[in-house]
Amino acid sequence: MPRKTVLITGASRGIGKAIAVKFAREQYNIAISCISREPSLMEVKEEIQSCGVPCLTFLGDAGNMEHCTTMFSQIKNRFGTLDVLVNNAGVSYIGLLQDMTSEDWDRIIRTNLTSVFNCCKLAVPDMVSRKQGKIINISSVWGSTGASCEAAYSASKGGVNAFTKALAKELAPSNIQVNAVACGAMDTEMNRFLSEDEMASLLDEIPSGRLGRPEEAADLVYYLALENSYLTGQVIGLDGGWI
Repeated sequence: MPRKTVLITGASRGIGKAIAVKFAREQYNIAISCISREPSLMEVKEEIQSCGVPCLTFLGDAGNMEHCTTMFSQIKNRFGTLDVLVNNAGVSYIGLLQDMTSEDWDRIIRTNLTSVFNCCKLAVPDMVSRKQGKIINISSVWGSTGASCEAAYSASKGGVNAFTKALAKELAPSNIQVNAVACGAMDTEMNRFLSEDEMASLLDEIPSGRLGRPEEAADLVYYLALENSYLTGQVIGLDGGWI
């Protein structure tokens, strides 16, 4: 049986890295990308290849259609079809809206939301022709509830959630499932700016009493990539009961 192929954007660290390694251990062909952290991406590639599977790497902005077109062309040339797309590329911005520049806003929307459009647009035609495929978007609880001082990030993830539900309806007749994982507070670099007191306060709010692990997100994403063809259009919270 030929290997399936997965593309994970934003895979140089954190959740994206954990997802890539999980699929490598399950013997998928792997394609990974990130915008600028080439040394970290190469480290992830080495870990993937140690699982005995091939790995393509791409350095560039997933919010740029030209970059994504090149990426998908190379994936097709090397692996043929793409079976699973994991849209994980994301950046945050914490601060008052009044202090945010138009450039900051554009960067958040481009990285967190336009990247999802770009990759889905390029992945869907082949998936439709084969009548199979899985698309999993990594979102956030703030996309559902909003977060003070994270208006742009919340808007981008709210867009991902709505996009997920709409695209799932569009693609369900073609047997393609589209779901999102809305992560809560995860043990990644994105949350390491918190002081000790701030972290303690955050953990007090989470019923599970801890941060989520990237590997837990990876396990859920892998489950969503399996054969269940009736689970689609869902935004699944992974937040320890927080929200």
